[in-house]
Amino acid sequence: MNRYPGLEKPATPDWPGLVDNVLRRGTPKRAYHIELFQDGEIQDAIYERFNLSAGVPEGHRDFARRKYIAVQRFCGFDYVRVGLAGQEWPLNRANVADTAALARNGGRSYQDEHAGPITNREEFDAYPWPDPNAPDATAELEWYSENLPEDMCIIGSGGFAHFCEYLTWLMGYETLCYALHDDRDLVADIARRLFEYFEIALRHLLQFERVKITWGSDDMGHKTGLLFAPDDMRKFVLPGHKRMAEMSHAAGRPYLLHSCGNLTEIIDELIDDVGVDAKHSFEDTIEDVRQIKHTYGRRIALLGGIDVDFLCRADEAAIRHRVRETLDTCMPGGGYCLGTGNSVANYVPLENYLAMLDEGRSYAA
Repeated sequence: MNRYPGLEKPATPDWPGLVDNVLRRGTPKRAYHIELFQDGEIQDAIYERFNLSAGVPEGHRDFARRKYIAVQRFCGFDYVRVGLAGQEWPLNRANVADTAALARNGGRSYQDEHAGPITNREEFDAYPWPDPNAPDATAELEWYSENLPEDMCIIGSGGFAHFCEYLTWLMGYETLCYALHDDRDLVADIARRLFEYFEIALRHLLQFERVKITWGSDDMGHKTGLLFAPDDMRKFVLPGHKRMAEMSHAAGRPYLLHSCGNLTEIIDELIDDVGVDAKHSFEDTIEDVRQIKHTYGRRIALLGGIDVDFLCRADEAAIRHRVRETLDTCMPGGGYCLGTGNSVANYVPLENYLAMLDEGRSYAA
Protein backbone atom coordinates (compact mmCIF):
# COMPACT_ATOMS: atom_id res chain seq x y z
CA MET A 1 0.00 0.00 0.00
CA ASN A 2 1.30 3.44 -0.94
CA ARG A 3 1.96 5.45 2.22
CA TYR A 4 1.49 8.69 0.30
CA PRO A 5 -1.68 8.42 -1.83
CA GLY A 6 -2.04 12.20 -1.91
CA LEU A 7 1.31 12.49 -3.68
CA GLU A 8 0.39 10.01 -6.44
CA LYS A 9 -1.72 12.50 -8.36
CA PRO A 10 0.35 15.29 -9.92
CA ALA A 11 -0.31 18.66 -8.33
CA THR A 12 -1.92 21.33 -10.48
CA PRO A 13 -0.49 24.72 -9.56
CA ASP A 14 -2.83 27.70 -9.48
CA TRP A 15 -0.98 30.89 -8.68
CA PRO A 16 -4.08 33.15 -8.86
CA GLY A 17 -5.68 30.94 -6.22
CA LEU A 18 -2.57 31.29 -4.05
CA VAL A 19 -2.75 35.07 -4.28
CA ASP A 20 -6.47 35.07 -3.50
CA ASN A 21 -5.84 32.83 -0.51
CA VAL A 22 -3.07 35.06 0.84
CA LEU A 23 -5.38 38.06 0.47
CA ARG A 24 -8.15 36.19 2.35
CA ARG A 25 -10.70 36.30 -0.45
CA GLY A 26 -12.70 33.36 0.83
CA THR A 27 -12.14 29.75 1.82
CA PRO A 28 -10.01 28.04 -0.84
CA LYS A 29 -11.08 24.80 -2.51
CA ARG A 30 -7.83 23.12 -1.54
CA ALA A 31 -4.93 23.57 0.83
CA TYR A 32 -2.17 25.79 -0.50
CA HIS A 33 1.39 24.87 0.49
CA ILE A 34 4.21 27.29 1.18
CA GLU A 35 7.78 27.17 2.52
CA LEU A 36 10.43 29.81 2.99
CA PHE A 37 12.79 27.18 1.60
CA GLN A 38 13.74 23.53 1.63
CA ASP A 39 17.39 22.73 2.23
CA GLY A 40 19.07 21.49 -0.93
CA GLU A 41 19.56 18.06 0.61
CA ILE A 42 15.79 17.72 1.07
CA GLN A 43 15.17 18.79 -2.51
CA ASP A 44 17.74 16.29 -3.77
CA ALA A 45 16.21 13.47 -1.72
CA ILE A 46 12.71 14.19 -3.04
CA TYR A 47 13.94 14.43 -6.63
CA GLU A 48 15.67 11.06 -6.38
CA ARG A 49 13.06 9.30 -4.23
CA PHE A 50 10.21 9.98 -6.65
CA ASN A 51 12.22 9.75 -9.88
CA LEU A 52 11.32 13.27 -10.91
CA SER A 53 12.47 14.58 -14.25
CA ALA A 54 13.96 17.99 -14.88
CA GLY A 55 13.33 17.61 -18.61
CA VAL A 56 17.01 18.19 -19.37
CA PRO A 57 20.01 15.95 -18.61
CA GLU A 58 22.13 16.47 -15.53
CA GLY A 59 24.99 18.73 -16.49
CA HIS A 60 22.81 20.85 -18.78
CA ARG A 61 23.18 24.55 -18.04
CA ASP A 62 19.52 24.76 -16.98
CA PHE A 63 19.43 21.51 -15.01
CA ALA A 64 19.45 23.07 -11.50
CA ARG A 65 16.68 25.53 -12.40
CA ARG A 66 14.45 22.92 -14.03
CA LYS A 67 15.08 20.51 -11.18
CA TYR A 68 13.95 23.21 -8.75
CA ILE A 69 10.73 23.69 -10.73
CA ALA A 70 10.13 19.93 -10.81
CA VAL A 71 10.51 19.59 -7.03
CA GLN A 72 8.33 22.63 -6.35
CA ARG A 73 5.53 21.26 -8.52
CA PHE A 74 5.77 17.81 -6.96
CA CYS A 75 5.50 19.28 -3.47
CA GLY A 76 2.34 21.16 -4.45
CA PHE A 77 3.81 24.65 -4.57
CA ASP A 78 2.34 27.22 -6.95
CA TYR A 79 5.51 29.27 -7.18
CA VAL A 80 9.27 29.46 -7.20
CA ARG A 81 11.19 31.89 -5.02
CA VAL A 82 13.68 34.02 -6.96
CA GLY A 83 15.78 37.02 -6.02
CA LEU A 84 18.67 39.03 -7.39
CA ALA A 85 21.68 37.05 -8.57
CA GLY A 86 25.33 37.49 -7.65
CA GLN A 87 24.74 39.55 -4.50
CA GLU A 88 27.63 38.76 -2.16
CA TRP A 89 27.59 39.99 1.45
CA PRO A 90 30.96 39.20 3.13
CA LEU A 91 30.20 38.16 6.71
CA ASN A 92 32.10 36.63 9.62
CA ARG A 93 30.96 33.03 9.80
CA ALA A 94 32.38 29.80 11.20
CA ASN A 95 31.92 26.30 9.76
CA VAL A 96 31.08 23.23 11.82
CA ALA A 97 30.37 19.62 10.93
CA ASP A 98 26.81 18.81 9.88
CA THR A 99 25.34 15.94 11.90
CA ALA A 100 21.99 15.79 10.06
CA ALA A 101 20.89 12.53 8.48
CA LEU A 102 21.09 14.26 5.09
CA ALA A 103 24.40 15.91 5.95
CA ARG A 104 25.58 18.89 3.95
CA ASN A 105 28.93 18.68 2.23
CA GLY A 106 31.21 21.23 3.84
CA GLY A 107 29.17 21.39 7.03
CA ARG A 108 27.03 24.20 8.38
CA SER A 109 28.08 27.79 8.97
CA TYR A 110 27.10 30.10 11.80
CA GLN A 111 27.31 33.84 12.26
CA ASP A 112 29.92 35.26 14.63
CA GLU A 113 27.68 37.05 17.11
CA HIS A 114 30.60 38.85 18.76
CA ALA A 115 31.84 40.90 15.81
CA GLY A 116 30.88 41.25 12.17
CA PRO A 117 32.82 42.91 9.34
CA ILE A 118 31.57 46.39 10.38
CA THR A 119 32.42 47.29 13.96
CA ASN A 120 33.51 50.91 13.41
CA ARG A 121 33.31 53.81 10.96
CA GLU A 122 36.46 52.80 9.06
CA GLU A 123 35.14 49.31 8.41
CA PHE A 124 31.80 50.77 7.31
CA ASP A 125 33.54 53.00 4.76
CA ALA A 126 35.61 50.06 3.46
CA TYR A 127 32.84 47.45 3.29
CA PRO A 128 32.27 46.03 -0.25
CA TRP A 129 28.52 46.50 -0.52
CA PRO A 130 26.83 44.38 -3.19
CA ASP A 131 25.56 46.14 -6.29
CA PRO A 132 21.84 45.59 -6.96
CA ASN A 133 22.34 47.25 -10.36
CA ALA A 134 25.04 44.80 -11.49
CA PRO A 135 24.56 43.67 -15.10
CA ASP A 136 23.66 40.10 -14.12
CA ALA A 137 21.55 40.96 -11.06
CA THR A 138 18.25 40.07 -12.74
CA ALA A 139 19.52 37.03 -14.65
CA GLU A 140 17.57 34.47 -12.61
CA LEU A 141 14.40 36.56 -12.71
CA GLU A 142 14.72 36.81 -16.49
CA TRP A 143 15.21 33.06 -16.92
CA TYR A 144 12.28 32.05 -14.74
CA SER A 145 10.05 34.70 -16.30
CA GLU A 146 10.70 33.12 -19.68
CA ASN A 147 10.70 29.44 -18.70
CA LEU A 148 8.40 28.96 -15.69
CA PRO A 149 5.15 27.11 -16.51
CA GLU A 150 2.23 29.49 -16.84
CA ASP A 151 0.34 28.00 -13.89
CA MET A 152 3.16 28.98 -11.54
CA CYS A 153 4.35 32.40 -10.44
CA ILE A 154 7.50 33.92 -9.00
CA ILE A 155 7.63 35.05 -5.40
CA GLY A 156 10.22 37.79 -5.27
CA SER A 157 12.42 36.81 -2.36
CA GLY A 158 15.78 35.19 -1.71
CA GLY A 159 18.18 37.40 0.27
CA PHE A 160 15.53 40.10 0.41
CA ALA A 161 14.57 42.70 3.05
CA HIS A 162 17.01 41.61 5.77
CA PHE A 163 16.87 44.95 7.59
CA CYS A 164 17.26 43.61 11.13
CA GLU A 165 19.27 40.53 10.24
CA TYR A 166 21.93 42.40 8.30
CA LEU A 167 22.31 44.88 11.14
CA THR A 168 23.10 41.96 13.45
CA TRP A 169 25.20 40.11 10.87
CA LEU A 170 27.21 43.05 9.59
CA MET A 171 28.04 44.33 13.07
CA GLY A 172 27.74 41.14 15.11
CA TYR A 173 24.88 41.00 17.59
CA GLU A 174 27.05 41.91 20.57
CA THR A 175 28.69 44.82 18.76
CA LEU A 176 25.28 46.07 17.61
CA CYS A 177 23.94 46.06 21.15
CA TYR A 178 26.82 48.22 22.33
CA ALA A 179 26.57 50.48 19.29
CA LEU A 180 22.88 51.14 19.97
CA HIS A 181 24.13 52.97 23.06
CA ASP A 182 27.60 54.16 22.05
CA ASP A 183 27.47 54.84 18.29
CA ARG A 184 23.92 55.23 17.08
CA ASP A 185 25.05 57.27 14.08
CA LEU A 186 26.90 54.23 12.75
CA VAL A 187 23.85 52.03 13.26
CA ALA A 188 21.74 54.63 11.46
CA ASP A 189 24.14 54.78 8.52
CA ILE A 190 24.14 51.00 8.11
CA ALA A 191 20.34 50.99 8.30
CA ARG A 192 20.23 53.73 5.67
CA ARG A 193 22.46 51.75 3.28
CA LEU A 194 20.27 48.69 3.76
CA PHE A 195 17.15 50.77 3.06
CA GLU A 196 18.68 52.12 -0.15
CA TYR A 197 19.87 48.68 -1.27
CA PHE A 198 16.58 46.86 -0.73
CA GLU A 199 14.57 49.67 -2.30
CA ILE A 200 16.57 49.21 -5.49
CA ALA A 201 16.34 45.42 -5.21
CA LEU A 202 12.56 45.55 -4.89
CA ARG A 203 12.29 47.93 -7.82
CA HIS A 204 14.03 45.28 -9.93
CA LEU A 205 11.76 42.51 -8.65
CA LEU A 206 8.62 44.47 -9.41
CA GLN A 207 9.69 45.05 -13.02
CA PHE A 208 8.86 41.41 -13.73
CA GLU A 209 5.19 40.76 -14.43
CA ARG A 210 5.50 37.14 -13.27
CA VAL A 211 6.49 38.25 -9.78
CA LYS A 212 3.05 38.11 -8.17
CA ILE A 213 4.08 38.21 -4.48
CA THR A 214 7.04 39.67 -2.60
CA TRP A 215 8.39 38.03 0.56
CA GLY A 216 10.71 39.73 3.01
CA SER A 217 12.77 37.59 5.38
CA ASP A 218 14.03 39.24 8.54
CA ASP A 219 14.38 37.58 11.95
CA MET A 220 13.63 40.22 14.58
CA GLY A 221 13.22 38.27 17.79
CA HIS A 222 14.00 35.33 20.04
CA LYS A 223 11.82 33.11 22.19
CA THR A 224 10.65 35.77 24.65
CA GLY A 225 10.99 39.07 22.83
CA LEU A 226 12.64 41.29 20.24
CA LEU A 227 16.38 41.27 19.51
CA PHE A 228 16.55 44.87 20.70
CA ALA A 229 14.27 47.56 22.09
CA PRO A 230 10.95 48.21 20.34
CA ASP A 231 11.75 51.89 19.85
CA ASP A 232 15.01 51.00 18.10
CA MET A 233 13.17 48.45 15.99
CA ARG A 234 10.77 51.23 14.99
CA LYS A 235 13.65 53.53 14.12
CA PHE A 236 16.04 51.22 12.28
CA VAL A 237 13.99 48.28 10.94
CA LEU A 238 10.26 48.85 10.54
CA PRO A 239 10.60 51.80 8.12
CA GLY A 240 12.36 49.47 5.70
CA HIS A 241 9.56 46.94 5.76
CA LYS A 242 6.98 49.69 5.48
CA ARG A 243 8.66 50.89 2.30
CA MET A 244 8.74 47.33 0.93
CA ALA A 245 5.02 46.93 1.63
CA GLU A 246 4.19 50.33 0.09
CA MET A 247 6.10 49.56 -3.09
CA SER A 248 4.62 46.07 -3.36
CA HIS A 249 1.06 47.28 -2.82
CA ALA A 250 1.50 50.13 -5.32
CA ALA A 251 2.45 47.45 -7.87
CA GLY A 252 -0.53 45.27 -6.92
CA ARG A 253 1.45 42.59 -5.08
CA PRO A 254 0.96 41.36 -1.50
CA TYR A 255 3.92 41.66 0.86
CA LEU A 256 4.69 38.68 3.09
CA LEU A 257 7.03 38.75 6.07
CA HIS A 258 9.07 35.92 7.54
CA SER A 259 10.40 36.65 11.00
CA CYS A 260 11.44 34.27 13.73
CA GLY A 261 10.98 35.27 17.33
CA ASN A 262 8.38 36.76 19.62
CA LEU A 263 7.05 39.89 17.89
CA THR A 264 4.23 40.62 20.33
CA GLU A 265 5.50 44.13 21.06
CA ILE A 266 5.32 45.21 17.40
CA ILE A 267 2.79 42.89 15.74
CA ASP A 268 0.05 45.53 15.67
CA GLU A 269 2.43 47.99 14.00
CA LEU A 270 3.50 45.37 11.46
CA ILE A 271 -0.14 44.90 10.52
CA ASP A 272 -1.61 48.40 10.82
CA ASP A 273 1.33 50.68 10.01
CA VAL A 274 3.89 48.62 8.08
CA GLY A 275 1.11 46.87 6.18
CA VAL A 276 2.28 43.26 5.91
CA ASP A 277 -0.28 40.95 4.30
CA ALA A 278 0.94 37.75 5.94
CA LYS A 279 3.29 36.50 8.64
CA HIS A 280 5.47 33.43 8.44
CA SER A 281 7.39 31.52 11.10
CA PHE A 282 5.53 30.01 14.02
CA GLU A 283 7.11 28.09 16.88
CA ASP A 284 4.89 26.31 19.38
CA THR A 285 6.90 27.60 22.32
CA ILE A 286 6.10 31.17 21.20
CA GLU A 287 2.67 30.99 19.55
CA ASP A 288 0.63 28.18 18.05
CA VAL A 289 -0.73 29.08 14.62
CA ARG A 290 -4.04 27.36 15.48
CA GLN A 291 -4.56 29.89 18.28
CA ILE A 292 -3.34 32.88 16.28
CA LYS A 293 -6.02 32.24 13.65
CA HIS A 294 -8.49 33.64 16.18
CA THR A 295 -6.43 36.72 17.12
CA TYR A 296 -4.38 38.64 14.55
CA GLY A 297 -5.07 35.85 12.07
CA ARG A 298 -8.35 37.65 11.46
CA ARG A 299 -6.39 40.58 10.02
CA ILE A 300 -3.59 39.03 7.96
CA ALA A 301 -2.76 35.66 6.43
CA LEU A 302 -0.81 33.05 8.39
CA LEU A 303 1.83 30.93 6.68
CA GLY A 304 3.11 27.56 7.88
CA GLY A 305 2.97 26.68 11.55
CA ILE A 306 3.65 22.93 11.65
CA ASP A 307 6.34 23.30 14.30
CA VAL A 308 9.76 22.10 13.12
CA ASP A 309 10.68 20.47 16.44
CA PHE A 310 7.34 18.64 16.42
CA LEU A 311 7.92 17.59 12.81
CA CYS A 312 11.31 16.16 13.76
CA ARG A 313 10.11 14.22 16.81
CA ALA A 314 6.49 13.16 16.16
CA ASP A 315 5.32 9.94 14.53
CA GLU A 316 3.37 9.83 11.29
CA ALA A 317 -0.06 9.54 12.92
CA ALA A 318 0.57 12.60 15.10
CA ILE A 319 1.82 14.61 12.14
CA ARG A 320 -1.22 13.76 10.04
CA HIS A 321 -3.54 14.63 12.91
CA ARG A 322 -1.79 17.95 13.48
CA VAL A 323 -2.03 18.84 9.78
CA ARG A 324 -5.76 18.04 9.60
CA GLU A 325 -6.49 19.95 12.79
CA THR A 326 -4.49 22.95 11.58
CA LEU A 327 -6.29 23.02 8.24
CA ASP A 328 -9.67 22.61 9.91
CA THR A 329 -8.92 25.62 12.10
CA CYS A 330 -7.03 27.90 9.76
CA MET A 331 -8.43 27.40 6.25
CA PRO A 332 -11.96 28.82 6.74
CA GLY A 333 -12.19 32.28 5.23
CA GLY A 334 -8.84 31.93 3.51
CA GLY A 335 -5.56 33.37 4.67
CA TYR A 336 -3.69 30.18 5.53
CA CYS A 337 -0.99 28.22 3.70
CA LEU A 338 0.22 24.86 4.97
CA GLY A 339 3.91 24.51 5.75
CA THR A 340 6.50 24.07 8.44
CA GLY A 341 6.88 26.62 11.20
CA ASN A 342 10.15 27.81 9.68
CA SER A 343 11.76 25.85 6.84
CA VAL A 344 12.48 22.28 5.78
CA ALA A 345 15.95 21.84 7.22
CA ASN A 346 18.00 18.81 6.29
CA TYR A 347 17.62 17.42 9.82
CA VAL A 348 13.83 17.10 9.38
CA PRO A 349 13.18 13.38 8.73
CA LEU A 350 12.17 13.07 5.09
CA GLU A 351 9.36 10.62 5.88
CA ASN A 352 7.84 13.08 8.35
CA TYR A 353 7.95 15.91 5.85
CA LEU A 354 6.38 13.70 3.17
CA ALA A 355 3.60 12.77 5.60
CA MET A 356 2.87 16.47 6.10
CA LEU A 357 2.78 17.09 2.36
CA ASP A 358 0.66 14.03 1.71
CA GLU A 359 -1.91 14.91 4.36
CA GLY A 360 -2.23 18.40 2.93
CA ARG A 361 -2.75 17.05 -0.57
CA SER A 362 -5.19 14.40 0.65
CA TYR A 363 -7.13 17.02 2.60
CA ALA A 364 -7.72 18.85 -0.65
CA ALA A 365 -8.71 15.75 -2.63
